[in-house]
Amino acid sequence: MIYENDFESAYKKQWRIQTMIKVKDIAKKCNVSIATVSKALSNSSELKPETIERICKTAKEMGYVPNASARMLKNKRSYTIGVLFVDATGTGLKHEFFSSIFDSIKLAAEKKGYDLTFISDSSHGTQKMSYLDHVRYRNIDGVVIASANFKSQEIIDLVNSDIPTLTIDYVFNDSTAVLSDNADGLGTLVNYAAGMGHKNIAFIHGEVTEVTNKRIAGFYKAMQDNKLKVNENWVKTGDYHDPKTSGKITKELLKDRFDMPDCIIYPDDVSLIGGMTAIEQMGYKIPQDISVIGYDGVNISRILRPVVTTYVQASEDMGRIACEKLIERIEKESTFIPEVIKVKGHLQEGNTVSKK
Repeated sequence: MIYENDFESAYKKQWRIQTMIKVKDIAKKCNVSIATVSKALSNSSELKPETIERICKTAKEMGYVPNASARMLKNKRSYTIGVLFVDATGTGLKHEFFSSIFDSIKLAAEKKGYDLTFISDSSHGTQKMSYLDHVRYRNIDGVVIASANFKSQEIIDLVNSDIPTLTIDYVFNDSTAVLSDNADGLGTLVNYAAGMGHKNIAFIHGEVTEVTNKRIAGFYKAMQDNKLKVNENWVKTGDYHDPKTSGKITKELLKDRFDMPDCIIYPDDVSLIGGMTAIEQMGYKIPQDISVIGYDGVNISRILRPVVTTYVQASEDMGRIACEKLIERIEKESTFIPEVIKVKGHLQEGNTVSKK
């Protein structure tokens, strides 16, 4: 029988073994240089994958645990990436589009040996901290600004500081940005609806942001390209991720059965649910009487019946690219060149658009 003191003694013994294992011990065991072991443990592209695998496996078997403090002192980095996410919709990390991006950032960061943390302007003690102060207080190496009021002074101060930053769906001068193809995405949906024979297309968009402005522009351009007239009364301002508001607007669009659209494009797939409910409550059938189209391509769009016609944003690719580019700037700042990267999505045809 192992008593508590015996367990504690065994634990301390194992802890001593782990802390005693050093890089030079692994190098000796693998018959390689200390530099090679260091590169392998940091997953350096300078080594062959089989060499990295062999050294990492040996390190694990020997009980090696990297010393984070020593690593930070040596490289003057905390190996921590911050994510700034100010959610106006109130859905928080339940927001499917952004949660997919964050999960992808996390996976990409872990592959590079970085941790992920969320930052805020919350108080520390009695003093309220700005985003920039919070980043410096936490010694964060770089920040992905995923959602925020990009015109606020706090965000501008952070972007203009010496902290490496990267923005999603917003472009600052001399800063790297990863963008979804909002204008092209909305254009793709209009082209598809027009190709199915629809001429009377309504568009409920989200609250006015840079993303929304691009989608509105994409809508008007695609309508023009398809030689379709835009009914300005059918271009409505709603809210992202708000089924209640989209349902209310849908009822307004359909109140006159002799002058109503035959297809409605919604700001996102969640808002579309409110529209579908309103359509059914008014006695119409989807897509026989009216076609509906969503945006984002989140999982619920494939679970619903009928399967939703929508534009699938490449959120996983956006998160991965954002993380990789931010780390590249952190680690190679002297040679890094800022760029704007547009990530293309694709159409999910679904079954909510009828053939006219």
